[in-house]
Amino acid sequence: GVRLSVPGRHNVANALAAIGAAIAAAISADDACRAIEGFTGLKRRFELVGTGGGVSVIDDFGHNPEKIAATLDTLHAFPGRLLLMFRPHGYGPLKVMRRELGEMFRDRLGADDLLVIPDPAYFGGTANREVTSADIVADIGGQAHHIADRDAAAAWLVEQARPGDRIVVMGARDDTLSQMAAGMVAALGG
Repeated sequence: GVRLSVPGRHNVANALAAIGAAIAAAISADDACRAIEGFTGLKRRFELVGTGGGVSVIDDFGHNPEKIAATLDTLHAFPGRLLLMFRPHGYGPLKVMRRELGEMFRDRLGADDLLVIPDPAYFGGTANREVTSADIVADIGGQAHHIADRDAAAAWLVEQARPGDRIVVMGARDDTLSQMAAGMVAALGG
């Protein structure tokens, strides 16, 4: 038997594929299984940053509908409300993914979950701002909120949190999201 150190059905599939590849490369099944049990995940891939006031803060690199959906499905397998912050990694991706993002969040948000979407990470240049975070929030409706400033969005989520909730910080191309998640744990009293 193999015990995984990372949650989620997608990780089971990945582990089986990795074990298969190792066996094909003439590595013993026992060695392959031992190695996979030690895999605790990639940095910012579903990483528990800490807990404060009974609220867990999870940092996740999810940045497209498929990856975010996998994260939400895994979290919904456990009790507790989800308070999500999704920071888009640019205006271009928002335009390309608009329909899928809206549909995925509408389908995947639990009845009590909250989502806040700050403005995208902006790295200068002549970004076409045709589709904004506010547009995505309007597509999703009720449980989604647009708070332009990333730090204000994080502070708002912390204010909403109660014991048993999980706060999830999602997004790519913004290396400071991990520090922000750690700051949220501190703000929660962790």
